[in-house]
Amino acid sequence: MADEDRTASLMTPAKLAQAQAQPKAAGTPAAWLDQMASDAGHLHVSRLRELAEQMQAQAGQRDFSPVSAELGRLAEALPRLDFSLLQARGWWARTTGKSRSAGAEFAGQFEQIDEVAKGLAQQTQALQKKQQEQGTAGELTLVEIDVEFHAIDKIIDQGARWLQDMRNQLKTRQAGTPDAQSQQAIQDDTARCEILVERLKALRAVSAAAMQAHEQALAAAGRRSALLQLLQQALPANVKAWRARQSALAGTAAESSSSSLKLDEPMEAHRELQLSVKQAIADCGQLQGQERALAESLAALRTQVEAARPR
Repeated sequence: MADEDRTASLMTPAKLAQAQAQPKAAGTPAAWLDQMASDAGHLHVSRLRELAEQMQAQAGQRDFSPVSAELGRLAEALPRLDFSLLQARGWWARTTGKSRSAGAEFAGQFEQIDEVAKGLAQQTQALQKKQQEQGTAGELTLVEIDVEFHAIDKIIDQGARWLQDMRNQLKTRQAGTPDAQSQQAIQDDTARCEILVERLKALRAVSAAAMQAHEQALAAAGRRSALLQLLQQALPANVKAWRARQSALAGTAAESSSSSLKLDEPMEAHRELQLSVKQAIADCGQLQGQERALAESLAALRTQVEAARPR
């Protein structure tokens, strides 16, 4: 900790009493201690203010809405793939050519949906790139916040011990029938205790708000990581399986006059993709809720930091 950020909690009450016995003047130890009691931890508070602003700026650069929109488009498009077109392929359908036209219609539906799936893949790649660019900065900010609020907690502990020791010594000094000068020093020390009490209250509020913001940021980071993993691994795997099954089915339906097509596996792949998309949409919603909670905790932190800044 820098020398200018040391507080009255680092000076023993005995040394403080000795300093108080000297005549007061601007720049005396007593004046210095008054200032330190009212400004304890101000460097850490100032840094937390900067870090909160950094986190807010980083949040503004995160945008999952394009991916969310593409997921919504795919969820709306998937039910349009009509497997019933391929289920009635009897003698009359083969004779009139309706089997082939139904197969062509199914193939057209598949191609339209596949274009939406490709659009989602493009947005996912763009999101992945942006997250990689921002990842290191966000992690460093989280580490710094953790360091700063733990440093404030240490100051709070030191201040609490100082207060307890000082109050005990004040009782002893008061019981010793002090002269006028000593009585004034006792009054000054008592007032300084109250200054530090109020400062420690402010620091506790800052520390609690910083801890809450840190926890919310970690939770949001976890949700972002889980969503990105789904978008980069499980969902693309389901899209790939779906594309392979439907493409083969569409090709067979368009070219074959067979009265029966094997629909079980394509329909199962279709169902699996729908479930995966539904899960991704739900995860996006949960992430948006977590981001809102983080924004609220950052706002609370800024409020407490402003209240604790030296005036």
